[in-house]
Amino acid sequence: MNAQSTRWTSLGQTSLRHIAALAALSCCLCISLGPTCAFSQSAGSTLAEIASYAGPDRIAKLVAGAKKEGVVNVYTSETVEDIGALSQAFEAKYGVKLKLWRGSSEDILQRAVVEARGGRFDADAFETGATAMESLHRELLLQRIDSPAAADLAPEAIQPHREWIGTRYNIFVAAYNTRLVAGADLPKSYDDLADAKWKNKLGIEADDSDWFGAVIAALGDERGLKLFRDIVATNGISVRKGHTLLANLVVSGEVPMALSTYFYKVAQLKDRGAPIDALSIAPVVARFEGAGVARHAPHPYAAVLFMEFMLTEAQGILARRNFFPADVRVKPMPVGLTFLDPAKALDQSPKWSKYYRDIVTHPVH
Repeated sequence: MNAQSTRWTSLGQTSLRHIAALAALSCCLCISLGPTCAFSQSAGSTLAEIASYAGPDRIAKLVAGAKKEGVVNVYTSETVEDIGALSQAFEAKYGVKLKLWRGSSEDILQRAVVEARGGRFDADAFETGATAMESLHRELLLQRIDSPAAADLAPEAIQPHREWIGTRYNIFVAAYNTRLVAGADLPKSYDDLADAKWKNKLGIEADDSDWFGAVIAALGDERGLKLFRDIVATNGISVRKGHTLLANLVVSGEVPMALSTYFYKVAQLKDRGAPIDALSIAPVVARFEGAGVARHAPHPYAAVLFMEFMLTEAQGILARRNFFPADVRVKPMPVGLTFLDPAKALDQSPKWSKYYRDIVTHPVH
């Protein structure tokens, strides 16, 4: 028997009875006080307890815990300037460092899954597109968050499982260079894009198969698929990776008309005087971007506080940067939008990815 075992053995029966009595008393106190007791024990509170706590001092406890942790690690797909504005506001308000890892939605999902399978949990929170967030949910990598702020959000922002919540939505629009495309020539429908006058003038984002699926479903599968085959066969479509890149190529004139850009980026560039404008072609598709807390967050208080920030103060910051925030009190929602259902989009992803690849990005001749 080693020295450590000897020390434990020497406690004696009386001391053990005292320890058992104290443990029973502690248990009873926690039962009588409910979740407040569990949450108040900073060193022992679990993420689930922190996430579900609904007491009037909820925010104060989150801030206090987050300040002790000092940092929150967020995997995000926002642009440097947009997440920079949010990061500056978060750090100024709470005195907690926001450490970022940036990548595409696909990169974030892949990294999170690979790390989890290797038993590594660096991320506290994720902030990216709806389909990737839904995939993180299905991979059991997210923690349900019960935030009172969710009551102020558009219904489309809330998922039944509440393991991620929409923070803003992107509206897909066409974008055109105002110096190269006259207003009278703008297409009124997707059918107009099959006209030969658009030859070598069209561009599209490489990974927008979910948008493509929503457009085709609205047009009717048979008709929609044939129409895009005709557009590609007659005029070709330049395929580019990244919505920000695509919008900037419209500004430069390399892509006179882009079919799938994000409205907020077009608006930001237009506000700076760039020769770009947005065009809505029905059906107008919108997709939520969301945030969620990692189930094994190493900084649980800071993770939940970041989520709370994204659903409250960040909403106004997003609106000022031409996003459409989930809180429709901050910025009204345009009428006539077709929202992507993230669960349905994920289930149908293989189908629409194949059609998008075969017809648009790598057409089969």
